[in-house]
Formats: sequence, C-alpha cells, structure tokens
Amino acid sequence: MKRRNGFTLIEMLIALVVLSIGLIGAAKLFIVTLQGNASAESRMLAINLAGDLTDRIRANRQAGAAYAGAAANNNCAGAAIGAVTCTPAQLAANDLFQWNAQILTAYPGGVANGAVAYVAPAGALLPATYTITINWQEQGTGQMLSYALVVQI
Repeated sequence: MKRRNGFTLIEMLIALVVLSIGLIGAAKLFIVTLQGNASAESRMLAINLAGDLTDRIRANRQAGAAYAGAAANNNCAGAAIGAVTCTPAQLAANDLFQWNAQILTAYPGGVANGAVAYVAPAGALLPATYTITINWQEQGTGQMLSYALVVQI
C-alpha cells in the first residue's frame, strides 16, 4: 500500500466548516459593534441637545415657566442685533421651536420628541428646577429610549 501525502477531502471539508464558523462569529461581532456605536451616537446626541436647551434657558432666565409651555416660531433669532424684539416668553417659545426642530433632524424617522417640566423655586433665593427629557426610537432595534436631565437654574 502506497502512503499519500497531503490532505484528504474529509479533512478539507472539516477545516472549511471550522473556518466558516470562525468567520460567522467575527461578522456577528462586527455587527454588534456597529449597533453599539449607533446607540452611543444616539445617546450622545440626546446629551448634547439637552445641554443646548439648558444653555438657552440660562441665557433667558426671565422666561421661567415659559420653557415648559408650547413651542412657537416667533422669528426671535437670525436677524440683526436689535432688529427683532421678543419678550422673554416669546424667546422661550422660539427656543423650544428650534430645539424641537433640532431633535427631529438629529433622529430621522420622526419618532423623537422633547419635553420640559418646570418646578418653581420654593423661595426667593432658590433656583428653579427644569427637567429636560428627550425620547427617541433607536434605529435598527426599534426600542424607545429616553434621556432626562434635571438642572437648577
């Protein structure tokens, strides 16, 4: 009987199955990593959007409870300095309008919204409390996620 060197067909098939299982595992790891990156980006957007509204509230402290009201496009921004005069409440409504537009732009698909809750200060020297909440639907999973920021201004 003559001895043959090399691989048999069965050995090659087994090696191919083992290699394909390893490649499938690597592909699954890649997909999970991409989904994790997308989720992290969505959360980062929510944090940045909540911070943006916080800055707007700090710049317009006189509006107070108006930030918990309805949004309206009052055209308070974008004109030359002093050309547009808006009350603090109108500016707050305009800020909310622009902020909601930013939320819809940041989360395509239209399944995102933001809300503000206002708690008046308990005393004259105490700050007001704002709870800024952003809700969105995670792309790929369809899961509804939420981020809330509580600030005292």
